[in-house]
Amino acid sequence: MNIKTQALSGGFREPVFESQDVFRMLMDSMARPGTIRAVGPDVGQPEPLEGAAGAIAVTLCDHETSVWLSAGLFKSAVGEWIGFHTGAPITREKAEARFAFVEAGATLASFGLFSAGTQEYPDRSTTLVIEVAALGEGLPLTLTGPGIPHATTVMVKGLPEVFPRLWADNRALFPRGVDVILTAGKNLLCLPRTVRIATQ
Repeated sequence: MNIKTQALSGGFREPVFESQDVFRMLMDSMARPGTIRAVGPDVGQPEPLEGAAGAIAVTLCDHETSVWLSAGLFKSAVGEWIGFHTGAPITREKAEARFAFVEAGATLASFGLFSAGTQEYPDRSTTLVIEVAALGEGLPLTLTGPGIPHATTVMVKGLPEVFPRLWADNRALFPRGVDVILTAGKNLLCLPRTVRIATQ
């Protein structure tokens, strides 16, 4: 299948209902950080993008939300696919992006290169969707903060080694800063900027 054909394929079968389901799942996951959820709809996204990240893209992106893609995604059909299904423009400027997608195994740049919002409008920041090898196994991360009644530990496999340091720098900017969604296959886990992360 060539890039053009890949770009025109997929999407939600029932756009209104399925996008609403994914949106509600994301909002609930942001309110309950560290909870692993599985996305139901299959959106037929092109490789190397995986299921959960593809569903997030077609749910949240639109013509007003610039999207940044890591190198592996940028060289694939993913940019055209997102553009076709959502109308979102692809940008190479991290600071302009409302959403950024990073394929598994890619090097993570400083979160500070993305938009952290402003003191007046902290919501005008970038949301990073970072693909990892697996959720529910791997490196233990202890999460504390709003939406987490007691400290909770989640397991993440394939998280870049620099992530804890990047997150600490990001947390220090609060109320500014980026929010992160970790995805693996059809699973996702939300890390809003309010969360504190400790590695064991």
